[in-house]
Amino acid sequence: MQHPDSYPYGTTREDLRIPLADGTELYARIWRPVTDQPVPALLEYLPYRLTDWTAPRDAQRHPWYAGHGYASVRVDIRGHGNSGGLPGDEYSAQELADGVAVVEWLAAQPWCSGRVGMFGISWGGFNSLQIAALAPPALRAVVTVCSTDDRYDNDVHYMGGSLLAVDMHAWSATMLAFVGRPPDPKYVGEDWRRIWRSRLEAVDPFIHPWLSHQTRDDYWRHGSVCEDYGAIKAAVLAVGGWADPYRDTVLRLVENLDAPVRGIIGPWSHQYPDRGLPPGPAIGFLQETLRWWDHWLKDVDTGVMAEPALRSWMNSSVPPATSYANRPGRWVGDEAWPSPDVREIHYGLDDVLRTAGTSALDRFVRVRSPQHTGVDAGRFFPFGNASDLPPDQREEDGRSVCFDSTPLPETVEILGNTSVRLRVRCDSRRGQVIARICDVAPDGASTLVTRGVLNLTARQGRDRVVEWTPGAVEDVDFSLVSIAHAFPPGHRIRLALSSAYWPWIWPQAEATGFEIDPGHSVLALPVRHLAADAGSPPITFEPPEQSTGLDVHHTEPLTARPERLVLHDVATGEWRLEVDPNYGGSRRYPDGLVFDEQAVESYRILTDDPLSATTRSDWTVRLQRPDLGWDVTVHTRSEITCDATHFTTHSHLTALEAGDVIFERDWERRIPRTAS
Repeated sequence: MQHPDSYPYGTTREDLRIPLADGTELYARIWRPVTDQPVPALLEYLPYRLTDWTAPRDAQRHPWYAGHGYASVRVDIRGHGNSGGLPGDEYSAQELADGVAVVEWLAAQPWCSGRVGMFGISWGGFNSLQIAALAPPALRAVVTVCSTDDRYDNDVHYMGGSLLAVDMHAWSATMLAFVGRPPDPKYVGEDWRRIWRSRLEAVDPFIHPWLSHQTRDDYWRHGSVCEDYGAIKAAVLAVGGWADPYRDTVLRLVENLDAPVRGIIGPWSHQYPDRGLPPGPAIGFLQETLRWWDHWLKDVDTGVMAEPALRSWMNSSVPPATSYANRPGRWVGDEAWPSPDVREIHYGLDDVLRTAGTSALDRFVRVRSPQHTGVDAGRFFPFGNASDLPPDQREEDGRSVCFDSTPLPETVEILGNTSVRLRVRCDSRRGQVIARICDVAPDGASTLVTRGVLNLTARQGRDRVVEWTPGAVEDVDFSLVSIAHAFPPGHRIRLALSSAYWPWIWPQAEATGFEIDPGHSVLALPVRHLAADAGSPPITFEPPEQSTGLDVHHTEPLTARPERLVLHDVATGEWRLEVDPNYGGSRRYPDGLVFDEQAVESYRILTDDPLSATTRSDWTVRLQRPDLGWDVTVHTRSEITCDATHFTTHSHLTALEAGDVIFERDWERRIPRTAS
């Protein structure tokens, strides 16, 4: 932590409302340096309520930026927190237009130099890129963290053309609870109740549009900056973590942007890299971003553009564990991406990688996995919690068909996207292929390195459905999620193939699996030259530095719930996974707000029945201000089931004031299974 007395500037804080052209006002909190000179503005623009949910995180960074010469601004988007207006879908045209208006408003203030930067993690990283693609002239630079350039194939909705059951449902359910929260009377006064009711009347669960668009159509192209990288003119610092599902975006931005760009990928989860949450090590992220802002917003040569185009953490091999305080490894630099120091090395599945128990005379190998394959996948969005990462993969490997290398004679380091080309025969019209790469130690322990998915109906493109001709043989290829990993001597590289991956991937109605021909199938690894860094200066970052955070008091629940619990009914063959997302629990804020948050996600399936797949999410959020006599609660429940032709979604929201129900609504949709 850094005490404000050590900042180059004293700071002030002000809450105000930013007017929009239609009369709506957005709630903003602005930290500014004490100076008579205009300064650049930095904007973080989110739906997550600046006066409570993100307040602890905001307090770590916005005052720090102000103390180092920037007006640092946190704004709640329309229909959220204490902002006016009604909520809409994520990254709507209205949200982005409002964001452009906020950038223009900031640039026009007398205390602003006319130059604006945007930053954010996840949602804030997404809309930073999307607003940059609209090219408001004042927006000169962006820092985007754990975000995506592709809303269809690299977000919480779909993966490889398959429905992401684990997070499409969980996040839509989370947002149903979040959207249902009222504004705070401490900041909006007695009008809070009218605003709340108008929001509740406008709510429509995100799951409805998300599940209704099962291929890459115009719905997903909107907001996907990969559609036109050239639209982005602002300089972009793209940051990700190897434990975060969005890390491919960093590589694509470094490769494809015409605007100035640099990329950093560390070992981190879905968190800012300075927060010290597992896996570390953390870095001085604020100092690094200050170099970016000073270069692009103040014309100071900080040397940041002399850094390698991509700085990444090369993970060392570790025994499997669901959390690592610090992930062993080292920083490496590549002057361009794709890097000339990374070569694609092909390994034939029949020649180099072998599967146990399969004769070379058997042309095709059958892959038909039980439906609960995937229960050891770990969390789709690791947040630094104790149960986030995948455990030992030996049980998952046993439910898959595995191809192993011989023990490695020397270290093999990979950096980038592994890919597979498989010759497949399938007896069904639809199917799924899941590929995992594991690092297998001499004692048999199997550590997950990376994975990828292909919906066979999406093999000719994510924008179309091309069903398989039953019994036909085709070559298919797809990439796995990028990674940096060093396989040590004596270890084996394992390719594990399965036809199921629940609850990450919603299973197809037909569970016949597929067959592959190892003799015409290839694993391609992005192998980085071991001497690539010879003669290069070491890559270093300063230690983490932040503002003094809020004094938020966290309270333990009366009954502790495991973060991740796997249950198996051996009589019925049912598998159930129960997850506590652990976003923060119950806490008391310095301004007197009592915030209680409880959630549980449940995923159920029978080992031999893909149509038994069921997801459910239950949320309770309670907000209290004892000094104002304010006590409100939001309960939500959301569920998805399926049959062979349709998904059925059930959603329910109840809002209470002082224990009395003031709003209640149910939604049910039956949505055709067009692709998933």
